[in-house]
Amino acid sequence: MPRRSWLPSVISGQIPARQAAAQHWDVIVIGTGLGGGLAGRRLAESGLSVLFVEKGPVGYRTEGQVLRSDLHDQHARQMRGFWPTRIETRIDGGRPRQFYAPIGSGVGGSSVFYAAAAERPERHDLETVGAMQHPTGGWPVRYDQFSHYYDQAAEIMSIRGEGDAASGLPAPPLPPPPLTEAEAALFEDLRQSGLHPYRAHEALRRVPGCSDCLGRKCPQRCKMDGRSAGVEPAMETGRAALLADTSVEELIEAARRVVKIRVRHAGQDHFLSAQTVVLAAGALHSPRILLQSTGTHAAGCANSSGWVGRGLMFHLSEMVALWPRRGRLAAGATRAVAFRDIYAHSGKRLGLVQSMGLAADAGQIAVYLKELIARSWLRRVPGIGRAATLAARVGEKVFGNATVFVGVLEDLPYYENRVMLHPEEPDVPLIEYRLHDELLDRRTVFRRAIRKALGRGRTLLLGFGPDLNFGHSCGTLRFGSDPRTSVLDADCKAHDLDNLYVADASFLPTSMGVNPGLTIAANALRVADVVAARHRAESRKAV
Repeated sequence: MPRRSWLPSVISGQIPARQAAAQHWDVIVIGTGLGGGLAGRRLAESGLSVLFVEKGPVGYRTEGQVLRSDLHDQHARQMRGFWPTRIETRIDGGRPRQFYAPIGSGVGGSSVFYAAAAERPERHDLETVGAMQHPTGGWPVRYDQFSHYYDQAAEIMSIRGEGDAASGLPAPPLPPPPLTEAEAALFEDLRQSGLHPYRAHEALRRVPGCSDCLGRKCPQRCKMDGRSAGVEPAMETGRAALLADTSVEELIEAARRVVKIRVRHAGQDHFLSAQTVVLAAGALHSPRILLQSTGTHAAGCANSSGWVGRGLMFHLSEMVALWPRRGRLAAGATRAVAFRDIYAHSGKRLGLVQSMGLAADAGQIAVYLKELIARSWLRRVPGIGRAATLAARVGEKVFGNATVFVGVLEDLPYYENRVMLHPEEPDVPLIEYRLHDELLDRRTVFRRAIRKALGRGRTLLLGFGPDLNFGHSCGTLRFGSDPRTSVLDADCKAHDLDNLYVADASFLPTSMGVNPGLTIAANALRVADVVAARHRAESRKAV
């Protein structure tokens, strides 16, 4: 496909909305996070015309700010690439609570703020292995079918790290950077505790001047996120365009196909069309787009099973501070280490433990305390913010030479756990969630195992209660073999529609015991290959 006359405007930001609506695209990709970005890139590199539609702005490429929860102006949040509104949660039937979740809204989506963790799951995450029964009976696509896409994603995302002797996890394609003396001491300390630490897998190219942009936007093309690994390379092909600052209002279907997409840009409605639509707006937002598309079915688009928005999962985060042994150097804030010795423990599905890369300083502790307060009844106590700041200063003295680890505890899918349309605020995801007894039981086992593994006398568990990681939402458009209990088929095509595919974390039928980033990327490449092959086959038939 030749380069279009609109290419200069695409590079500078976006194609005009009227121009986007005037063209019939091969593929429209809704969302530019890790899934949408990599799917769109693969499709453009396959020779297809691709339009990215993104709710948030293009942003400035040199930005490096952190995703903040203390900024309340919606316009200011949107301009910085933050999701503009709070989310609302109703946990275990309690009172509704609203707070800012770690969700992005701009080119690259939430991934531009992520910590670049790119860990591969284990075989039993996808299927039954020996005595380790899979809670759903297994994914419709097995581990060996996924494996080469994990390899491809690792190459594209420049993942570096080490293999893991405890699980047989293979080493990524690139070696990690050298350990500091303090990090080497931490590794030796963990080995003496009987653990098998390895260099954590991270999606960083480590270009000259790399500043470890973990948890914030990267001003260089170093951290491999939906923008740098997806949208930008797609644009460079000359076959992709971007329509930013645009909200998807409705998918319009006819004869089992999405025939139009109604979007709103600059206060006006426009109608887009494509042969194929790839939905990748994120696990909280993709189902909301389908639920609000009621022109044909009152229950929403692609929702004959009733599972759209359901099966919502988050990981539980278990944070723990680890102090060095007497006489050892303190590693402090490092992302270098992970271990899987308690990934599966006593026949239970637990998860990865990894260092967080956070300094235990007053600022970080204050942010953590304020986020906990914002989710609890304490937020109504006068002066509680100032009290948290004072407590953080005390905490800095206590935790100053500790390394903070986090355990990633797998969640499981339940029909009643879901994201819905908010009856009053259309941009607010409304979450109903129940913490099941089996999850709380596994949390107890996980916490005990972490403390035992790291050494009880040198550790302090930091969580006050179950801490849902709202940055790891998944499962709301699950794929499966049975149309009665899933939204998507094994190719991540909607059971109900012939041209709608999904390429974000909502496809996951279980959350696994690792960060979802690499699996989202691998599946996005897989879905893109399915779509590209189908386009080639249909083109041959048309000749």
